[in-house]
Amino acid sequence: MGRPRTFEQDVVVDRAMEVFWRKGYRATTPQDLIDAVGIGKGSLYNAFGSKRELFRLALDRYRDQQATLIDEMLAAPGPVKQRLASAMELVIDLNFADPDRRGCLAVNTAAELAGSDLAATDQVRAMFERTTEVFLAAIRLGQASGELRKENDPEAVATHLLTTLVGLQLLSRTSGDPERLKRSVALALAPI
Repeated sequence: MGRPRTFEQDVVVDRAMEVFWRKGYRATTPQDLIDAVGIGKGSLYNAFGSKRELFRLALDRYRDQQATLIDEMLAAPGPVKQRLASAMELVIDLNFADPDRRGCLAVNTAAELAGSDLAATDQVRAMFERTTEVFLAAIRLGQASGELRKENDPEAVATHLLTTLVGLQLLSRTSGDPERLKRSVALALAPI
């Protein structure tokens, strides 16, 4: 009979997520994870199986946290276009509030692993599709109420907003001017 776990799995996943987010998947070593989560190598691998499995769980945790933020912004009362703008501006504000300017773990993972890690690519694709669906629901609501242009293909608009959001995530890592990025949000929303 093995020894019982002496750690909280959620805490370990959160700490591992922070390491992967800061360093990327490839640059994160098993020792980085052990140092960050505060458990031994054997316990880490017994609980999670591999670095890759812990990364998968970390991406899932990130998805759940980020999805909640966007869902809350888009569920708030007020005009749909303003809610979309607020959600995108929140992403900018969060990126600029982060002293390490880590950007978005999903976008970073796509840049690092897309094409070389099918499982990570699929996981990030699902995250992007979920965000697109949330945008799509808001767009359809705005079109039904007459606030947004009905002649625009709602799926194309949702994809346009996701593309803008991904670009904002990348630019937030290097830009020194959050207001400039926020002005681009207004421009991205203007034709919808």
